[in-house]
Amino acid sequence: MEPIITFKERCRLCYSCVRSCPVKAIKVDNGFAQIMYNRCIGCGNCLSCPQQAKAVVDRMGQTQELLTSGAPVVAVLGCSFPAFFHAITPGQLVAALKNLGFCEVHEGAYGARMIADAYKEVLRQTEIPLVSSHCPAVVSLIERHYPKLIPNLAGVVSPMIAMGRFIKGILGKDTKVIYISTCIAGKFEVQAAESSSAIDVVLTYQEIDKFFKGRGINPASLAEAPFDGLDPDNARIFTLTGGPLKVFEVEPDFLDTEIISAEGENHAIDIIRDLAAGRITPSFVDLRLCDGGCVDGPARDQTLNHFYKRKLIVNYNDSTLPYKTAPHYRSTTSIPDLMRPYSNKSCRLPSPGKDDIKRILHSTNKFTQSDELNCRACGYNTCREHAVAVFQGLADIEMCLPHNLQQVEDDRGRLMQKYELIRRELDRQLGDDPIVGNDSKIQEVLELIRQVGPTPTTVLIRGETGTGKELTARAIHRLSLRNDKPLVTVNCTTITDSLLESELFGHKKGAFTGAIGDKKGLFEAANGGTIFLDEIGDITPKLQAELLRVLDLGEVRPVGGAAPKKVDVRLIAATNKNLEQGVSEGWFREDLYYRLNVFNIHLPPLRNRQDSIPSLAEHFLDKARKKLNKNIAGIEDRAVKAMQHYPWPGNIREMQNVIERSSVLTKGTIIRLENLPTIFADTYERCSNGEVNRRHASFKAERELHISRTEKNLIQRYLEETGGNVAKAARLANIPRRTFYRLLEKHGLEIVQRVRTKSAEQEAPE
Repeated sequence: MEPIITFKERCRLCYSCVRSCPVKAIKVDNGFAQIMYNRCIGCGNCLSCPQQAKAVVDRMGQTQELLTSGAPVVAVLGCSFPAFFHAITPGQLVAALKNLGFCEVHEGAYGARMIADAYKEVLRQTEIPLVSSHCPAVVSLIERHYPKLIPNLAGVVSPMIAMGRFIKGILGKDTKVIYISTCIAGKFEVQAAESSSAIDVVLTYQEIDKFFKGRGINPASLAEAPFDGLDPDNARIFTLTGGPLKVFEVEPDFLDTEIISAEGENHAIDIIRDLAAGRITPSFVDLRLCDGGCVDGPARDQTLNHFYKRKLIVNYNDSTLPYKTAPHYRSTTSIPDLMRPYSNKSCRLPSPGKDDIKRILHSTNKFTQSDELNCRACGYNTCREHAVAVFQGLADIEMCLPHNLQQVEDDRGRLMQKYELIRRELDRQLGDDPIVGNDSKIQEVLELIRQVGPTPTTVLIRGETGTGKELTARAIHRLSLRNDKPLVTVNCTTITDSLLESELFGHKKGAFTGAIGDKKGLFEAANGGTIFLDEIGDITPKLQAELLRVLDLGEVRPVGGAAPKKVDVRLIAATNKNLEQGVSEGWFREDLYYRLNVFNIHLPPLRNRQDSIPSLAEHFLDKARKKLNKNIAGIEDRAVKAMQHYPWPGNIREMQNVIERSSVLTKGTIIRLENLPTIFADTYERCSNGEVNRRHASFKAERELHISRTEKNLIQRYLEETGGNVAKAARLANIPRRTFYRLLEKHGLEIVQRVRTKSAEQEAPE
């Protein structure tokens, strides 16, 4: 298992990890930034991700298994532990670890004391520049990225590996050793073949502190216990700046250039780069990748500054600690094998040519050197470094922020153009469609629209289906002060009750099955504008209560949400139902009725607007002409007269459909009576008192007219004889019932009957 894990769902591609990684061991692919472990040196910089998308793999479960396995388990504390556990004494920390189940607790500083003599010997024998190997991140840096310097690495193990080999050499190979420090690279080191089996688990100070809390152990309340093993003496300062040289007894003069000691990734990488290039040739280079040395490793206490932590280490080094050295440590004179080999672990990536770099730069609109901003937003130092990473498959083109911003701006321009074109088209088709008519009733409606339009008043539009309620709502919105904001239209009958609440008010993730995310409702979408609720008489009592809340308080509550949201929306409602009857019968709330019925506009049915039918017919003919791209000059007078005397149960909507259908059927440039549905010819005959103008009628038209009239009279007679029973009438006519229904529909008998029923209901006294 790799020491660092990436949570894909948390990654927001901020490129913080790319920016902080000194060797660019991060690959951006499949929508998240993942670690390339064959290039990673374990510096731990990527753990500073602001989204916490990367974290150290928890080894507490593995540690617990070792503690309960029956084998002896030894804890080794890294040299920097006094700077993390500064609130308790070292003896209390030892006692707490033994309460967890560790049989012995050692100081890792003794490992630094052991490798000191090995370094002295290597320095005496080596003639080429020697690079220290006690920092596992530096070792990984050279093995993976500067393999040319592998011969320069000191062939000596780190203090951690030295302690593991020492303890297992005394207690036996079955002993388990847990090392606790600030180092993340140590987790990588124990997985390497060259140093495996010496240390079983590496834990950070945070992990062991979490272990204490999980077991309910308060170290500050415990009596002190002595360390086991051997006293490391002055090797405790190994973690400080310059500490390794002090422990190795290599103390250069201030002006000495043969011995170099440096800390921090910038210094370490620059020195290694210069060594590889041959620009410097010191005799010994002591490097640690972490700024401030091991005391400021990735798992450090970030609440304390470096100098205070240095003081804690110095004071600890000067103090006298109780040691309970077991006889098997006091009597031993054996020193474990402290040497180790190194191997070339570099992962060679393809090198791009000049044309490849140029092609990638051009794809991000970088055609000249001045176009290369080198802003580092992508995580790379220069645009060319990013281009190389793209070629090598480590990065994406989309990581370039200036390129993305330019694309966003270009896309915004294109979208604005499309939006403007769509808005104009919608305004042409819907928004700018005028209310046509010159009859007195529609003129009264237009005057009401002009009066209420500029106000914020709630409007209730009433009228039969198809009388133009939505058109009226659009006209009101156009005249309002909110006409630059959206008009959202909702037909309450086309959405199921269970979904209408979510559509209107939105919902929270998990509010119901299928709610996979938060959704903004139509009231929020219409904020600042107008919402038109058509067929409001069909909504449920629960929705009526929610709607009343919007009107009274100006706020909506999403389904599954607790916090309401403020909205500023003008409401226009429409219905073809008798809301007063709904209030008396209990299916419509009285308080909501009075909140809606502030300003009432009643749209007259088309059968009461005979004077406007010629102008309406011409208007719909013009729309059909443009839609069908057909040259139609007009409508003959007979057809117009028939339309004026037709009852129009479907009102304006039916008339528009009739005109469009007739425009499709006509073969000439004039829509004639014969192009209209058959019922219009019958209507014309009745309105002309049976005197049909036959001067221009063809033989075929005359014959079809008589056949249709005879057929209709027969159907009516059969219905009268059977008392309106369609099944009996079909049997009496000796035709299939389905055919009888088609004839009813053809002659409009069923429609006429329904209209008469409706008219009778409306004219009946209350």
